[in-house]
Formats: sequence, structure tokens, C-alpha cells
Amino acid sequence: MADAHHAARGGDAKERRIDFKAALKDAVLAALIAFGLFGLIVGIRTETGPIGALDLFPRPALLATIVAIVFAGRFAVAILYQRGALDLDAGRFVSAETRERLGRLSRFVGPALLGFAIAAPFLFYSNRYLLDLGILVLTYVMLGWGLNIVVGLAGLLDLGYVAFYAVGAYAYALMAHYTGLSFWVCLPVAGILAAFWGVLLGFPVLRLRGDYLAIVTLAFGEIIRLVLINWASFTGGPNGIAGIPRPSFFGIPFVDDAGGFAETFGLEFDPRHRIVFLFYVILALALVTNIVTIRLRRLPIGRAWEALREDEIACRSLGINTTNTKLTAFALGAMFGGFAGAFFATRQGFISPESFVFMESALILAIVVLGGMGSQIGVAVAALLMVGGFELFREFAQARMLLFGGAMVAIMVWRPRGLVATREPSVFLERKKIIAAEQVEEART
Repeated sequence: MADAHHAARGGDAKERRIDFKAALKDAVLAALIAFGLFGLIVGIRTETGPIGALDLFPRPALLATIVAIVFAGRFAVAILYQRGALDLDAGRFVSAETRERLGRLSRFVGPALLGFAIAAPFLFYSNRYLLDLGILVLTYVMLGWGLNIVVGLAGLLDLGYVAFYAVGAYAYALMAHYTGLSFWVCLPVAGILAAFWGVLLGFPVLRLRGDYLAIVTLAFGEIIRLVLINWASFTGGPNGIAGIPRPSFFGIPFVDDAGGFAETFGLEFDPRHRIVFLFYVILALALVTNIVTIRLRRLPIGRAWEALREDEIACRSLGINTTNTKLTAFALGAMFGGFAGAFFATRQGFISPESFVFMESALILAIVVLGGMGSQIGVAVAALLMVGGFELFREFAQARMLLFGGAMVAIMVWRPRGLVATREPSVFLERKKIIAAEQVEEART
């Protein structure tokens, strides 16, 4: 037995023999590609000269550093892959036992994140920047969960989701400006209007799939933005809308006057009271989005979305009305986008078409895809990493987009199905069902 064991180990060693020549070849090729990509982008810096012409300043040290990092990284990946410590095809870094342990621990990630979110205003009350960053992250979590209905569950690629975000924001701003209604009255109206536009978008694209659907939704988002810019008499045009009313606490405003929040509750006035209140408002809206999405997944409409995502032809053959299925996905996803837009308007106090460009749609879609399409916890983690991480690298203004893009490429290579690739099934048995042997023989269940 010992000899056989040693022989097996010897065979494994032979099979896992490292080919340094092949690894070096891959690393040199990757370094050459990096040099070609970053040669002009990073290797040369341009500045406007005194007479208006562009002056070129080479940066060979920075370019050499990036190329060296790419070379070393590719060489290390090739060595690890040859040794069997890294499986690029399956996107796995660890063994099956470790993945099973991580899977058991993952069930505690959601409650832990929720507990941290609830306690965050108390932990970081003295830090206004972190409170604002938390509100921003939760806004994108809500947007990601809304788009997850369309992209993750129904499998409909939507590149114009920011249009519904804009509709909700402008709906609240205009209603508050012309009618004087409060935020809590305008919030459901903004969501309904966004859902209506979602249905309007859904009708023309019922027969479209894949790239054609992406092009039409992209065009829809740009049409909405251009309408907001050019309809200046109604939307304010490029100047936007200012002086948007802020929300109140059950009619009690956050002002340093008689009848304000601080005086009503016997507190010393602090502007951060309103920030904490806004934090909990967007947290509540995000949780409502999450709960509704989870409940809908377990209903027939949720299972119809997932069937549509897997195979539309098979979905039709089963008698599922794909028209209603697509329209409900667009409408519900748009509704939550409208809610988030109304909150964005009241939180900022000012909106303009520049806040709703295509990059916003791309960022929200990236959060859904990188987090794991159809995974609620994955979207939340991706929003925290992408939005929060993006702010952490704000000091590196010239390099943070490169770091951001590199991180996205790395996730797509090693985790092609997203950070959280597993999703709980919509329907499952509460307990194991024991089937007798004679029933199995008779093909009975």
C-alpha cells in the first residue's frame, strides 16, 4: 500500500510538472499586450501649453511598472494553474471542502450586512462623509435590486435603466414644484409613472432579444435624457430643477426653528439628524425592494421570469404568456427605479439631466452582473465594493478607472457568474422525500 501511495504521488508529481518555458511565454505575451494598451494612455501625459498646443510628457517609469506588474501577475497565474492550485476554467480558487464551508458561512452574510447597515448611523455619526457614502451605496443597492428583476430574473438586457431613475426623480421634483405635495405623497406617484414608462418601453421590444433589445433600451435611455434637456420650459433644460423640498419626519421638518425636529424631541439642533433620517429612508426602501423581489420569485410570475430567462421558446411551449411576463418585469423593475429616483431628488435638492447619463446605467448593470445575476446578496456586495471602493480610490484620479476596469476584468475571468454565483431555488422541498424501491421500479414518485 505504501509503495502504491508513493507511486501515485510520483505520478501526480510528473503530471503536475511545471513548464517554466510556457509560463514565461504567456507572461511575455501578456506584458507586450499591456505595453500596447497602456503605451499611449499611461506612458504619455498631455497638457495644454502656453500657446494652446498640447505638450507631451513621457512617463516611462510608470509604464514600466504597469508592464512589470502584468508580467509578474501572468507568470504567477500560469504557475499556479500548472500546479493545479488555480482552475481558471471553473473560476475556482479553493478546494471543494473550503467552498462548502464558505457556502455555510454565506447564509450569515445577509444578516450581518443588515445589522451593520442599521448600526452604521450610530457608529459613524460624527463622520458626515461616511454617512453620505452609505446613502449613496444603499441607493445603488436599491437600483441594482430593481434592475435584477429585469436582467437577473427575466434575462432581458436593459441598457437604459437610468431612464426610469430619471423619470422618478423628475416626477417628484415637478410635482413638488408645481403642486407643493410632500415627498411621501409623491413617492408612490413617481413609482407608478416610472412603471408606466416601463410598460411603454416593453411593448416595442416584445419581439426583441439579445443585442437588439440592448440597442433599443439604450436608445430609450438617451431619448429620455435628450427630452429632459430640450424641454426647457417644463423640466428646466440643462439648468435642471433646484430647491426641491426635503422630506419631513411625519410632517416635522428638520429645521432650526420652532416646531422643528430638534425642538419637538428636546434635542440640540444638528444638521446630521436629516442625514441619518435619509439613511434609514433609503434603507427601508431598499429592504422593501428586496422583500418584494424575494416574494415575487416564489410566485408563478417569478417562476415565469426565470423560465423566460432560461429558454423563451420552451417558455412559450409551456403555455406561459411571454408578453405579460416581459411587461411585468419591465414595469416592476422600472417602479423601483422610480422610487430610487424620487429619493435621489429629495436627497440632493437639485437634479439635472447630467445626473442620468449612460454611465449610470452601465454602473448599475455592472453591479448586477458582477454580483451574480439573480442573486440579491451578490448585488448588495457588488454595490458595496464598486461604489464604496470607487470612492476610496478617489485620490488616484488618473489611475482609479484603470483599477476599476482591471477589477471588473479579473472578476469576469475568475468568477464569470459573479461574486455570488449560487441562487436559492424558487421552489424546493422542506424535507427529504423517501421513495420506496418498488415505486422507483414502477417510475412513480
